[in-house]
Amino acid sequence: MVLTADQDAATDAKLEDDCDEVTSAEIAEAPSSDSTPTADSVDGRRIRWRRIPRAGATLLVVVFVVMLAVTGVLGWTLWKRHTLTANGEAAQQTAINYARILTSIDSANVDRNFADVLNGATGDFKDTYTKASVQLRELLIDNKATANGVVVASAIQSETDDQVVVLLMVDQTVTNAVRPDSRVDRSRMKMTMKKVGGRWLASKVELP
Repeated sequence: MVLTADQDAATDAKLEDDCDEVTSAEIAEAPSSDSTPTADSVDGRRIRWRRIPRAGATLLVVVFVVMLAVTGVLGWTLWKRHTLTANGEAAQQTAINYARILTSIDSANVDRNFADVLNGATGDFKDTYTKASVQLRELLIDNKATANGVVVASAIQSETDDQVVVLLMVDQTVTNAVRPDSRVDRSRMKMTMKKVGGRWLASKVELP
C-alpha cells in the first residue's frame, strides 16, 4: 500500500504522541533517585528494604566489643579470686594440721616427732628448729614429757598466691615426770605458710 505525503506526516505525529505517553508513564512509576528505601520485585509485589545507618552499625560494633572486654575482665577477676580463696583454704588446713604436729610430742617417739616437724617446715623456721632440736630432744627424754595439741580456732590474716598468714588458737595438754597430772595450756600462734614445690610449708611460727 502506498501512503501519500499527508498520510506519512499523520503517522509520524501519532508515533511521537505514543512515545511521549510511554515516557511519561515510566517516569511516573519510577521511584525517586534520592529516596532512602530500596525496592525489589517478588511475584509482582514490591518489597522495601531499609538500610541501617552506617553510624548505627558502628555503634553496635563498639558496644559488642566493650561487652566482650567487660566479660573477659569479670571472668578473669572471678577466676583469680577463686584461685586465691582455694589457696588460702589449703594453706589454712595445712597450718591446722602442722600446728597439731608441732605441739604434740611423745618422748618415746621423739625422733619421729622431730622428723614430722622438719618435713613440714622451710626457711628460717626449719633452720632454727633443726639447731634447737638436739637440746630439746634431751630435755623431753629426761623429763619423760608428752604433749598433745588441738587447734580450737583458726583464721586467715592475709593471703597471696604463694604466702598465707594463719592465726591459730591451740590447746596443749602436757604431762611430765614432775607433774604427772595433765594440764591444759592455751596459746595463740601466728604461722606463715609458703608454697614451695606445690606444698604449703611453715616458714615462720610466732607466739604473740
